Amino acid sequence: QVQLVESGGGLVQPGGSLRLSCAASGSIFSIDAMGWYRQAPGKQRELVAVISSGGSTNYADSVKGRFTISRDNAKNTVYLQMNSLKPEDTAVYYCHARRTLKYHYWGQGTQVTVSL
Repeated sequence: QVQLVESGGGLVQPGGSLRLSCAASGSIFSIDAMGWYRQAPGKQRELVAVISSGGSTNYADSVKGRFTISRDNAKNTVYLQMNSLKPEDTAVYYCHARRTLKYHYWGQGTQVTVSL
């Protein structure tokens, strides 16, 4: 089992920045990828960014150039730095981990609201 705990959400004005954190615990030795998804009201959950165990990253087109995913292996933590935030980035952001290519784990979600 893998437990994921997110933090860092909140309310920010358009153009502002936030950093989300996701701390992993449990059977983390076999995690092969971690990432962030988001779900806005009335919409499907979508991939925002993912980082593999080898450090490769991938981003949704809508966040490229604005968001950066990174990780601290010593702290078993993944981060999502979000800059130049837009109202359309408003959503619940979920941390995700995949273990041994087939097991999926989710955090509880953290709300990000971009508004004046």
